[in-house]
Amino acid sequence: MPGYLILGIVYAFAAAVQPGPLQSYLISQALTQGWRRTVLASFAPVLSDGPIILLVLLVLSNVSLLFIHIIQCVGGVFLLYLAIGAFKTWQIYNMKKEVTVQSSQQTILKATIVNLLNPNPYLGWSLIMGPLLLKGWRESPINGILLLVSFYSTIILCSVSIVLLFAAARNIGARVNRILIGISVFALAGFGLYQLWLGITAIL
Repeated sequence: MPGYLILGIVYAFAAAVQPGPLQSYLISQALTQGWRRTVLASFAPVLSDGPIILLVLLVLSNVSLLFIHIIQCVGGVFLLYLAIGAFKTWQIYNMKKEVTVQSSQQTILKATIVNLLNPNPYLGWSLIMGPLLLKGWRESPINGILLLVSFYSTIILCSVSIVLLFAAARNIGARVNRILIGISVFALAGFGLYQLWLGITAIL
């Protein structure tokens, strides 16, 4: 049971601190609108991921266990690929570019749309979280619930922290963000190896 709690936290942290459309939107709004008008947008993944989760689980529930284990292996490789990408991002991180001001009206609806058009949640749920959620749920529904709660709680907490950091101070926020990206390299690599281990041992 604690294992699914930890897995949800680790993957959510790694996903939340990676530069992407939603993070860029949150940063730009924090810089231009302030944290009070931006903080609600941190909840966008909770609103946007519902249809994605239902679609992925519907597909995965109708395929063989062997196929799910193969997807787990693919997901592990994908996470290692993301870890390499995160490491490269950490190496060339440009703090000035990261905090470029973008003027747009802040709404949680817009943040939700940004996340819906972001390919990362689709890849994440298809290759990583979907198979893991099904595995946990089949073992015990509480495992699946813990995975979801820990994942989205961490996503929201990280997003709110990013908003507060960049709203408070550009340079400090950017430096902390670079440190978080560095930490995410190890989180992604570790989670990727764990996914590979789960998939390969299940197949063998």
